[in-house]
Amino acid sequence: MPSNNPLPELGDPDLRSPKSYLRWLIGRQSSTLSLGVFWGCLWMASMGLSPFAIGRAIDAMSDKDTDGLLVWTGVIIGLALVTTVGSVCRHRCDTIGRLKANYLTIRLVAAQAARLGAGLPKRVSAGEVVAIGTADIARIGALPGAVARGVGSAVTIVLVAAVLLSTSLTLGLLVLIGVPALLAGTGPLLSPLHKRIGNYRDLQGELTARASDIVSGLRVLRGIGGEASFGERYRKDSQRVRHAGVRVAKVESVLPAAEVLLPGIFVVAVVWIGARLAVGGGLSAGDLVAAYGYAAFLMMPMRTVTSAVQSFVGAGVAAERVVRVLALEPDPTAGTPRVDLSEAPDLYDAASGLRIRPGLLTAIAAATPEEGAEIADRLGRYAQGQVTVGGVPLETLPLEQVRDLVLVARNDDTLFSGVLSEELGGSSDRVRTQALHTANAEDIVEALPDGMDTLVTEGGSTFSGGQQQRLRLTRALASVPGVLVLVDPTSAVDAHTESIIAERLHSSREGLTTVVVSNSPLLLDQADEVAFVEDGKVVVIGTHRELASGTSQYAAVVMREET
Repeated sequence: MPSNNPLPELGDPDLRSPKSYLRWLIGRQSSTLSLGVFWGCLWMASMGLSPFAIGRAIDAMSDKDTDGLLVWTGVIIGLALVTTVGSVCRHRCDTIGRLKANYLTIRLVAAQAARLGAGLPKRVSAGEVVAIGTADIARIGALPGAVARGVGSAVTIVLVAAVLLSTSLTLGLLVLIGVPALLAGTGPLLSPLHKRIGNYRDLQGELTARASDIVSGLRVLRGIGGEASFGERYRKDSQRVRHAGVRVAKVESVLPAAEVLLPGIFVVAVVWIGARLAVGGGLSAGDLVAAYGYAAFLMMPMRTVTSAVQSFVGAGVAAERVVRVLALEPDPTAGTPRVDLSEAPDLYDAASGLRIRPGLLTAIAAATPEEGAEIADRLGRYAQGQVTVGGVPLETLPLEQVRDLVLVARNDDTLFSGVLSEELGGSSDRVRTQALHTANAEDIVEALPDGMDTLVTEGGSTFSGGQQQRLRLTRALASVPGVLVLVDPTSAVDAHTESIIAERLHSSREGLTTVVVSNSPLLLDQADEVAFVEDGKVVVIGTHRELASGTSQYAAVVMREET
């Protein structure tokens, strides 16, 4: 990538493991993180020194030292002010760190998605990408703040131990030995927590993908009566996610309990030992109050350290999902030199035996819709297959050249938001107008208040299904590709409109190679050649009328639509 891009090369091996990815993420905001650590230490240390100042003030009161009392009262007020400033600045650094971590992660994943292009949906589910953009970035974004708070807490624990050592060797050693021991007591919970969060995250991604599929295909599901069946399947998957979440919560609920119980035991031990030392004359009244204040205060940094460890575990699980996407390699031919081809090359699909002759309108009528769609995917190199163009294997051509040569237009293609004229494309107004005429879509533009300057909503939601299909067909025709593959281009329009489109499509694409995957007799009748596909193989080739009168299988599949 260019030097002015803050992101590293996507193929950088340093981003192929969760730990290296998190190190890179932290390194990208080292200045913010350093400030966060500084303010975190200042914030926590000022609170940690408050019991010491209070203890000295109590001793000054006991000794009736007015000057000393005023001095230590001022110190207490100063520490309170420092605590306030440190808390505000630390929180500000946490917020900046979280937003920057989220931004870098989303930008990196988005760049990888653009790099993978149309191959992304076949390798990563939509639910996985959505989960990365929601749950995972939240866990990753919490990491910088957790580092700052965790370091500040660890420094403060050492500082408190040093102060206690100067006051009482026994209490100081108790803190130095007891705190690490208590933190180690929560260690056995981290491994099952990591596994359960990972399982929960996987199920969450699967559920999101299923929800996306149901929403996108809701109209079809209602049409075939499958809405209830898929709804029940979604409910079952939702319960699996709920059970996984409960299993995570069971471990996470033990951690806060341990954060209260273990430090509570520690407080009791410090107070008990401090009281015995005070009774024996080893501690002053102020030192005893300070010891209790230290013991009570230490619960906070100990809980903060434990919470930081939880954040590390969650960020590690999220980073595993991110690097899984970053590890995907794009098509190896991307960026390679173009191959010289004839001006009108033919295409041959070895799997089906289909040969697309240049300059003709070829129709593919398949026994099942899936068979025709699979051939279209192979012709556009959206699926693996042995396809040649002009005798050259399609898989050896640069991806950019394939996209320039072959355009596959499907019904699930998206209409993007923006000005309609820009959305439809075309090298000139004349080309765009001709494409609108071929798709019989002039009436759509004429009905719009601003015509071609109308702003299209995301997905073209303001248009009906038939209008969206005609606009998608217009966009495909306006690009004037050398080979245009249309998958069911008229399935959402009425028969009269379909007949007009079929006639105009043949004449507007004269001399160019066009492939139509459809079982519509109106489209098939306009084709120069019709290839009937059954069980993934081309069974017979001819015109629509020849096949309808001479091939019973073809008639059973195609003519059924006429009746």
